[in-house]
Amino acid sequence: MTTSLEGKVALVTGAASGIGLAVVQALHEIGANVVGADIAPGLDLALDVTSEADWDRVIDGFSSLDILVLSAGVSSAGALGETSLQEWRRVMAVNLDGAFLGIRSAFRKMQPGGSIVLLGSASGVKPVANAGAYCVSKAALRMLTKVAALEAKPKGIRVNCVSPAGVATPMWKTTDFFREFASEDEAWKALGGIDPETPALHRMAFPFEIAEAVIFLCCPAAAGITGIDLPIDAGYTL
Repeated sequence: MTTSLEGKVALVTGAASGIGLAVVQALHEIGANVVGADIAPGLDLALDVTSEADWDRVIDGFSSLDILVLSAGVSSAGALGETSLQEWRRVMAVNLDGAFLGIRSAFRKMQPGGSIVLLGSASGVKPVANAGAYCVSKAALRMLTKVAALEAKPKGIRVNCVSPAGVATPMWKTTDFFREFASEDEAWKALGGIDPETPALHRMAFPFEIAEAVIFLCCPAAAGITGIDLPIDAGYTL
């Protein structure tokens, strides 16, 4: 299986931490020229994925683009009856509008052979109570992937989605759920565990494992794959 992406130009959003950072590192390792973008400072590019003007500025800086990984996202918790319109729109703006703007922008610069990968979630397949905004935003990404794949096929561009279940990222530490426990160890165990000696089917995923799936979808080995939602959830959605 060919996994080299030597010389390919890649843009990764949400690159400051978690899955986005792991994707940047993995792309570097197989030879891609990677630009990491995030709203957080210190990255190659500052990018607010909800801003049309920001996307225009960023994409105009590329003479060509081979790979786009849309990893920027936010979480949200709360019952629908207690979710404000402002919070609903915040989640949709980042998770869904940001992906739409990224895809639209990439179509301007990508040539045949290009690959776009969205980061979905198992929560976009299997509903979770008290996470309505997040679930709906990720479910919409699955349909966005399919529509974009159909429209991109004549251009020779592939569009796919990767949907993990629980992934051990720093984002969890900011949640109310995490703060309910006396220690981090207890919180991680309640989420499924993060012991690397435990088989992947019986623990949370690690960012590098999700990145490996993203890389596969960007490589020549996946040249015939488009419009799919690849679950990495240890059977959670079965």
